[in-house]
Amino acid sequence: MLQEFTISRGRAMINFTLKYCDTKEKLLSSYGFKRVVESFIQKIKKDDPIVYDYYLDAFKTDENLVESLIESFKLLTVFRIDEVIEVDNKYSNFFRSEERYIELIELLIQYWKKLERYSIVRNSRLSEGLQNVRFIQANDLFNDLVLTTARRVQETVNGFELRVHRQVTVGATASLTLNDVNWNCPFEYKGLSQIPFISTVVIRPPYITYTKRNTRDGIFQEHQQNPLKNLVLNDDDWFVFPAKVGNMLTFVYFHKDFMAHGIGLSNLFELAKESDYIGKKPDIIYVFGFPDGIEEKRIFYYKDKKNDILIGYANYCDDIDYFGYMKKMLLTLHNIKQIEKKNLPIHGAMVNIVLKNGTESNIVIMGDSGAGKSESLEAFRALNENYIRHMRVIFDDMGYLQKEEDGTIKGYGTEIGAFVRIDDLDPTYAYEQLDRGIYTNPDKVNARITIPASTYEVISKGYKVDVMLYANNYEDVEKKIEFYDDLDKAIQIFEDGARKAKGTTTEKGLVKSYFANPFGPVQEREDTEKLVRQFFSDMKNNGVEIGEIYTSLAIDGRSKDGPREAAEELFTIING
Repeated sequence: MLQEFTISRGRAMINFTLKYCDTKEKLLSSYGFKRVVESFIQKIKKDDPIVYDYYLDAFKTDENLVESLIESFKLLTVFRIDEVIEVDNKYSNFFRSEERYIELIELLIQYWKKLERYSIVRNSRLSEGLQNVRFIQANDLFNDLVLTTARRVQETVNGFELRVHRQVTVGATASLTLNDVNWNCPFEYKGLSQIPFISTVVIRPPYITYTKRNTRDGIFQEHQQNPLKNLVLNDDDWFVFPAKVGNMLTFVYFHKDFMAHGIGLSNLFELAKESDYIGKKPDIIYVFGFPDGIEEKRIFYYKDKKNDILIGYANYCDDIDYFGYMKKMLLTLHNIKQIEKKNLPIHGAMVNIVLKNGTESNIVIMGDSGAGKSESLEAFRALNENYIRHMRVIFDDMGYLQKEEDGTIKGYGTEIGAFVRIDDLDPTYAYEQLDRGIYTNPDKVNARITIPASTYEVISKGYKVDVMLYANNYEDVEKKIEFYDDLDKAIQIFEDGARKAKGTTTEKGLVKSYFANPFGPVQEREDTEKLVRQFFSDMKNNGVEIGEIYTSLAIDGRSKDGPREAAEELFTIING
């Protein structure tokens, strides 16, 4: 980023590398503050014409109003109101009604707080500039500066000191350090080589974002031409999040207007270390939000067999402004790669559970979006005191099975976090995540939270599968767990992938998706069918219990009790 400050689509970007304000004077004199005030005036012009017209009548033009308002703030940090008027009588127009002026200040503060605010430091080499501890301290000091400046102006106008102080976040809600690094970039992707890599992410919770869309639809399809060939990205507008998606090194390029989704990755995937990618070639590249001039949504993948890189692409449009398009494409790319490696992708959840009596079991619950896999994990957590001594989440949406050299089948995770429907969580647990969760559209249907759930060491260790269950969310039966001796019947249930849609996508009613996984197995069905039969046969031979768990998640009034009852029955079975 070469610009000191930008503001667009409800997002403010502050470049600490070019401009760091550490005094009230610097803050109020900065280009960034002027841009905020200009944008604010345009907003009240549209949304609050009574306030706007009141001041415009005195200052005649927007430009005069902006300049005079900023100057009045500067003066009020030093002088009393009567002294400000003595400096220039034009400022008396602000204080004809001190209540109106206080209202104007509060509207400006609220406008600033509603913006998504990001601070950035870009280092030309590693370990230079404001970085790591100093970077966190710089953000803390900037937050305090904005807060104390606003309070100083308010107290001067009020004529008394505030007695109740709320230490809210008014600086950056999230911050990044960026490094310019060299990676093993094939010739076809030279246009990506100048984009800086994210090395540190700082989040100030509660982190709440609002996106243009709240559901995802469609299946990602293969494209026959490389969308990134000869593509050149502008380093003013783009960032790279180097992620570990499972064991795949993945470079996620995202446009600054979709910064919330880039930040969301830090709660979902392991942020790779510099040693993981400097001089290396990635397994996957995903470009998210490229403005190609086409208004309709274009999102697909391409197999670059020459360089052995899987490419994902999403163009710039409002329709991709939902974190599901970031997450699910990355998982699709990961799964296609795993299928190529003869591993079996699983859309579901896996936990390692140690009961209080010492019994240990590794459980996989498979199902498509809304089937109840994540909700079952929450039910496990809720029963923690009664049954569980220890519980590790191996994956909470997507993982894969791998046949080890000794013939055992082990499960591995792709993500260190979970992207979960808030409505399907226990309210207490949802509120407990305020200090670390990323909340998306919390007041809307399909409200989501992205939360850390495990560590990369845990998800990449590999756990032997003991129980393999399909999550049935549409039938409410008395017996919540059913195991099958008939392997063909079990395979048919898993491959049918039936579920009742719950509003997480645009689907409605009872729907089916091959192997409950439209993120790889659907696209690579022929190869997946072979893998399913191989893995299920191996699991049965290894003594793995294969069956169904009835979560009742899509049945009215059963979304909480259903997963809990199923979890209790499962624990009873494991307990023996």
